[in-house]
Amino acid sequence: MHIELIAVPYDSAHRGRRMGAGPEHLLRAGLPDRLAEIGHQVHVRVLEAPADGWRAEIRTAFDLTRAVAGAVRDARSTGAFPLVLSGNCGPAALGCVAGLGASPRILWFDAHGDFNTPETTLGGFLDGMALATVTGRCWTQLSAGIPDFRPVPESSIVLLGARDLDPLEAAALDQSDVRQVRPADLRAELPSVLASVGRGATATYLHLDLDVLDPAEGRVNPFAVPGGLTRADVTWAVGAIAASLPLGAASLTSFDPHSDPTGQAADAALALALGLVRAADRARGAEAAPPIR
Repeated sequence: MHIELIAVPYDSAHRGRRMGAGPEHLLRAGLPDRLAEIGHQVHVRVLEAPADGWRAEIRTAFDLTRAVAGAVRDARSTGAFPLVLSGNCGPAALGCVAGLGASPRILWFDAHGDFNTPETTLGGFLDGMALATVTGRCWTQLSAGIPDFRPVPESSIVLLGARDLDPLEAAALDQSDVRQVRPADLRAELPSVLASVGRGATATYLHLDLDVLDPAEGRVNPFAVPGGLTRADVTWAVGAIAASLPLGAASLTSFDPHSDPTGQAADAALALALGLVRAADRARGAEAAPPIR
């Protein structure tokens, strides 16, 4: 399979800082070579914010979103599978949704809900509004400037592994049509969820914020909290998702190398990236195989 690795090395408009250091760290740690070793053709594309000398957080996030959308669209036009490595969730998610050119179903792994809006947020972190923006709850004017972006119906979204929610955010999720699967319920509930989510959607986007992992698996960033999924849980879930809903695009986000002095989290991130690609490749092979007579 041809893999387009799309790196977005920014966190809150800062290049290479905090989680913005994660994408290129994973590239240097050998992700392209490991993918090539298991038989894939790999092309790496590093996206940059416009070089106008000023980094306004919100504007830069949407500039990067448009770049991701174009890169995903380009990858798919050549038959490549787009895998986005991003410091923040917002540009990866909005860009992949727009790049898919449809209103896809979304499987969103995250310790957090990312369902805040400017009216509900306690911390003011733009990335904590990523999923709400995808559904059209906020930043609607800026989102409208992303070519081919359309808000995704809440009924087409599953939030997996979330456990650290602001009070108003939790209330909004509970009142929404977003399906929530708690960490302890993952293996029991995921099969039935996959059978019903996003009926009629023609594409699937898998969003893997690495802090969905329990910190015992490696501390991926300063926002990691206990009670999360194991690496084995995520690997199993990604395999189940890809087998049921062949993937159009995926992303790995929110890895901060400075939170990972032992390298354990980087190892987990690399393993999950390889597992995700394997799962996507198996699903593509199954789709392409002739029927058994």
